[in-house]
Amino acid sequence: MKALAAALVLALALTALAGPPAGAGPGAGLREGARVAFFGVHFIDTSQEGALNGVRADETARLRASEAQVTEALHAHGFETVPLAPVQAELDRVVNPADCNGCALRMAQRLGADYAMVSEVQKVSNLILSMNIVVLDAATGAKVRGISADIRGNTDESWRRGFSYILRNNIFRKGED
Repeated sequence: MKALAAALVLALALTALAGPPAGAGPGAGLREGARVAFFGVHFIDTSQEGALNGVRADETARLRASEAQVTEALHAHGFETVPLAPVQAELDRVVNPADCNGCALRMAQRLGADYAMVSEVQKVSNLILSMNIVVLDAATGAKVRGISADIRGNTDESWRRGFSYILRNNIFRKGED
């Protein structure tokens, strides 16, 4: 029951992150050529499968592939990703950079980044997964972009398509609604 309550709280929190900040259209915010501290993709397994069977190699591979997909998209859109090595010791002590009381912002500032980017995938079951990316202005902490998308199916293709949707329709979207 506690796991279900935690999953519902997380789902509500992610829903609150779904849109751009007030007054910012889809083309607002991200400056091309900016420096981004991308803290990777964090996996949250609320399905209980991980607790019973341990870490799955295919899901670990999907996390790495998703991180590569996001990084490649950042570079393709003219952004520079900053190396995390100078803050790696602190990052290694953090369970989830997307939920660490502002530590991602502080690390991004120390790295000289313009933006902090965090991402999570929550596995509810092998059929239902929720993924999100949030981009924060490193100087102010203001949310510049962010959205959550639910996908169906725990496959390489569903993960790739989910992140592709988020990147195309929110993170790199240009123009007005």
